[in-house]
Amino acid sequence: MKPFTLGYVGIGLMGGPMVKRLSGLGWKVTGYDIVPARSMTSSAGEAARGADVVLLNLPTNDAVKQAMFGANGVASAVKEKQLVVDFSTIPVDECRSHAARLLKQTGCRWVDTPVSGGPPAVEAGSLTVMAGGDEKDIERLQPLMRDIAARCTRMGPIGAGLAAKMINQLVVGVGHAMLAESVALCEKAGIDAARIPECLGGGYADSNLMKAYWPRMVSRDFAPRGYVRQLLKDLEMVNAWAAGMDAQRPMLSQALFLYRELAKRGDTELDTAAIRKLYD
Repeated sequence: MKPFTLGYVGIGLMGGPMVKRLSGLGWKVTGYDIVPARSMTSSAGEAARGADVVLLNLPTNDAVKQAMFGANGVASAVKEKQLVVDFSTIPVDECRSHAARLLKQTGCRWVDTPVSGGPPAVEAGSLTVMAGGDEKDIERLQPLMRDIAARCTRMGPIGAGLAAKMINQLVVGVGHAMLAESVALCEKAGIDAARIPECLGGGYADSNLMKAYWPRMVSRDFAPRGYVRQLLKDLEMVNAWAAGMDAQRPMLSQALFLYRELAKRGDTELDTAAIRKLYD
């Protein structure tokens, strides 16, 4: 028997396989999505009512605000002993604002737990989780994290998990651009691009990013496991966050330029590996 019950808001690209995995492992999950065919309840508030822990997995900050504080939202249903856990990638200051508002209105606390690894890691239970919040709240979540994550690291108070996710997205976004350029150069040089991961394996150029995305760029497999629009949204967010601290970001600026160009071409619904198309 699992130690607590779950409400789940957002049963999409990441949330869908997450709900499937959790249910298969014996967790009691009540889910809501704006797409009726995916939903088990009529509203986010209904999914949250009575659940010990409410999980959010939403694509934008606006979606988080609507699910939390809109009509029949989570905030209308939760009480002090419940806990809201947000897997979404949203601005750090917005997260802190939502957490403070929820605590004031309901007494319910908030943990930010953005993730990395995409749908394959969800299915395997091997996500990387970057957590921000009270130590006791994150400790309370350990049974859940053991079932969905290979690693869960508390980075500090509320918002610290999202700050770590900003760094993750910077590395991922710039890495995508670097890989796409390298694949294109490899092909220009007449080298068998498909053999590069094997050739460079174990060296300094090896990485999980190369293992996951190099073969897809070589084969031009752009079926979405993560959307261009989502990575672009995240890079815009990282850029604004860094600008607010007057941080230099030339590499981020170039990756952001490339993803904006990809979006202008109408490729927002393709996988993030589609940045390779810019080099054709």
